[in-house]
Amino acid sequence: MSELTKSIAAAGTPASASFSPTVLVLPVVGAVSFVHLLNDIIQAILPAIYPMLKLDYALSFTQIGLITLIFQLTASLLQPAVGLYTDKHPKPLLLPLGMVFTLLGLVLLSLGQSFAMLLLASALIGLGSSTFHPEASRVARMASGGRYGFAQGLFQVGGNAGSALGPLLAALIIIPRGQGSIGWFCLLAIVGIMVLLRVSRWVVSSNARMQLRSAAKNGNGLTVQQTRQALLVLALLVFSKYVYMTCLSNFYTFYLIENFAVSVADSQLFLFLFLAAVAVGTVAGGPIGDRIGRKPVIWVSIVGAAPLALLLPYVNLAGAAVLTVLIGLIMSSAFSAIIVFAQELMPAKIGMISGVFYGMMFGISGIAAALLGMLADASSISTIFKLCAWFPLLGMLAFWLPRIPRPQT
Repeated sequence: MSELTKSIAAAGTPASASFSPTVLVLPVVGAVSFVHLLNDIIQAILPAIYPMLKLDYALSFTQIGLITLIFQLTASLLQPAVGLYTDKHPKPLLLPLGMVFTLLGLVLLSLGQSFAMLLLASALIGLGSSTFHPEASRVARMASGGRYGFAQGLFQVGGNAGSALGPLLAALIIIPRGQGSIGWFCLLAIVGIMVLLRVSRWVVSSNARMQLRSAAKNGNGLTVQQTRQALLVLALLVFSKYVYMTCLSNFYTFYLIENFAVSVADSQLFLFLFLAAVAVGTVAGGPIGDRIGRKPVIWVSIVGAAPLALLLPYVNLAGAAVLTVLIGLIMSSAFSAIIVFAQELMPAKIGMISGVFYGMMFGISGIAAALLGMLADASSISTIFKLCAWFPLLGMLAFWLPRIPRPQT
């Protein structure tokens, strides 16, 4: 930890005024990726402890879906507004401030004694995410040195690794000891605040934002109509991806328990395997997109998972474990490419477009979780897995994405 903060401090000294948009500042990209890991470990606690909360508070699947809905909507609705505002009025201190909200949500989640307090805790954690993601994504692009896919992939993999570790840590720490042990995760939020204070210092001292804003005036080489069409296609791809990913991340443990009678702890391990595969796919997708282009990565990553998703509801436990790992690897390679593609479509509004797509991701996930929870109550967990398996086929819409000749800073 000390070496990381020293590296960030060195990158944030006045000497970094010689910042160049063609030079990768790896300590800064690594720092926001590391805090993304911490942030998403905390976020992943919520779905990971759903079985425990369901038992302790006698919750229905609808109430489980509502907890996710409150978190996802809080995390999504503010993100575009935060990004748009900071495009015009830079606020580097929003990064550590977002983690402060997350810290408050953790405290309440560990102490809450009612369903209403669980909802408030999830809202605070969501608020922390809404202030963290747009600005952190912008910082990753600032420090990328033109390797946008690599930087976005590294940033994303921090979050995905955190999402994978969250259920595992919940199984090891929270489930055996109860709700009060959530308080130990406050330490992660405190570390995140310290690192983000260093990152904010680099943003201010490097003057990177102003240099990249000037370069963004070159545009993307597309007409307004082409840009709007491409953004619509990307939005539909995010919709198809995250409806299905929400089904897996929120209800996979229940699916395993209902269909194969595995224990709660074992179901968390299977969820960890899926989320770890998501992390690997994410970090691979960014550099591949830098090399061969965003469109082929998006096309293959979403459509390629469709046959596996359609097969999943009909296999045994071992088959489900293998298929979900493959689905995680293939589908997850798309999101960093989608974000970078969207940023290249609107290079002068990086914060807003990042906020829109991160917000869309959280919003779609929240609404889908609530609706799928109600459908599971009305039918069964197996039913929602069979239904959601068709959504990856919407990935064929990637055919209508334009080719952007050269990424713009």
